Amino acid sequence: MTSNSNSKSNTPDADTASTPRDTGETASASAAPIRQFDDYRWQQVDLKVYKEDGRDLFRDVTRQVLFSRSDLAGELRYFQVAPNGYTTLERHEHVHAVLILRGSGRALIGDTVAAFATNDLITVPPMIWHQFRASPHEPMGFLCMVDAIRDKPQLPTADDLARFEADAAIAAFLAGN
Repeated sequence: MTSNSNSKSNTPDADTASTPRDTGETASASAAPIRQFDDYRWQQVDLKVYKEDGRDLFRDVTRQVLFSRSDLAGELRYFQVAPNGYTTLERHEHVHAVLILRGSGRALIGDTVAAFATNDLITVPPMIWHQFRASPHEPMGFLCMVDAIRDKPQLPTADDLARFEADAAIAAFLAGN
C-alpha cells in the first residue's frame, strides 16, 4: 500500500509533532511485548500516510510509528517508499538516524547526492536539507529515529530551490534523474 501527496485523512503527522504522544498505535502497557513482523508490517502498528499535505512534495510513501511513548525520549518510525517514490525535501533542527532496511536509492544530504543500499546507516544533521529517493526497481524502506519532541520541518524557499538548481548533480537528483 502506498500513499501520495493527494491523500487526505485526519491522522496527525508524526514529522510535525511538537509534543510527545502515547497514541496507543505503538508499544504501550496494553500492547503485546512482541509484535510480529510480516512483509514490512508489524502487528498492532497502524499503516499511515506519510504526511498530511496536499502539495506534490513527496510521492508514494507510507509510515509506521513503531515506538512512541511518553516515557521514551525518542520515536522509532518505519517509512516505505515505492519504486521511484521520494520523501519531502526538507530540513529541521533535530537530527535523524536512518537505517535502510530494504531496497536501495539515492539521498540528498546537504550538498551531497549519494547512493545507498540495504543496511546502510545515514545520519542527517540538524538544519541540513535532505530527501530520500527509491530506485525504480524495488521498494525502499528505512527505520528513522528522532526525538519525540521536535520542531516542524522547513521547506525550501524559491531562493533555496534556485541554489539547488544551480548545482547540476542536485538538479538532476531533484528531477528524478
